[in-house]
Amino acid sequence: MPLSYKRVAPDLQRFLDEDLGRGDLTAPLLTGRKGAGVYLAKTAGVIAGLQIPEFLYQLLGTKISYHPLVQEGQSVSAGTPIAEAAGDLAILLAAERLSLNLMQRLSGIATATKQAVDTLADPSIQILDTRKTAPGLRQFDKYAVRVGGGVNHRLGLDDMAMLKDNHWAAVGNLSQAIQLLHQVNGPTKMIEVECESLAQVNQAIQAHADIIMFDNQTPDTVKAWQQLIPAGIQTEISGGIELSNLHDYAGCGVNFLSLGYLTNRVVNLDISFNQR
Repeated sequence: MPLSYKRVAPDLQRFLDEDLGRGDLTAPLLTGRKGAGVYLAKTAGVIAGLQIPEFLYQLLGTKISYHPLVQEGQSVSAGTPIAEAAGDLAILLAAERLSLNLMQRLSGIATATKQAVDTLADPSIQILDTRKTAPGLRQFDKYAVRVGGGVNHRLGLDDMAMLKDNHWAAVGNLSQAIQLLHQVNGPTKMIEVECESLAQVNQAIQAHADIIMFDNQTPDTVKAWQQLIPAGIQTEISGGIELSNLHDYAGCGVNFLSLGYLTNRVVNLDISFNQR
């Protein structure tokens, strides 16, 4: 699903309000002046967020000629022009920092996600993101994961119930917690259970969890536990997985592998806006 102007415009307007305050104090120097510039990828990576400059220009109320030069999700080399813009110079510069901040972050996330997908090299396992996103940027961060070839897990706590040890401890035990959630939420809301032991895995199976997460387990343990999972229950692995050991989990038989670092340890792609 691409970024929707209608969906992201309220956030972008809030970001503009934060950045511009009561107005750019240097703007009077630019009144009536025209300008042009190019967005340039200064390092290699996957480009995400190409729509953002155009959305910002629209919110700023002045028609700007804006043209992407590459495709969303395209891998580019260092030095590649990725978009160009021309028009009112004050508007171009007012949108410059915010557009770069977002495009750099989104492209960094997309780049990390594609690297993870390529490193795992197992199309039977989908790479998932987590809720470890920057507050206020979740829809942007998760969009970038999709651009990089990953899949969104939960946008929020209302998408799916995930049971962790502190949840079932409050109820009494894991089986009771799953049964209660089935009763309260009904059959349409999935229940995922985070398991750290074989006993917990067996309880989750018996209580008919929809997804079982193997948390902080080695590839060998994951493969052994996966053999016990009946048809109809999906599995996920999470915890302690980095790029350095990611490929070790290829072929382990699970459906999903979630990576928090995709969005909570973002390395921005270096992008600049150069006037011409």
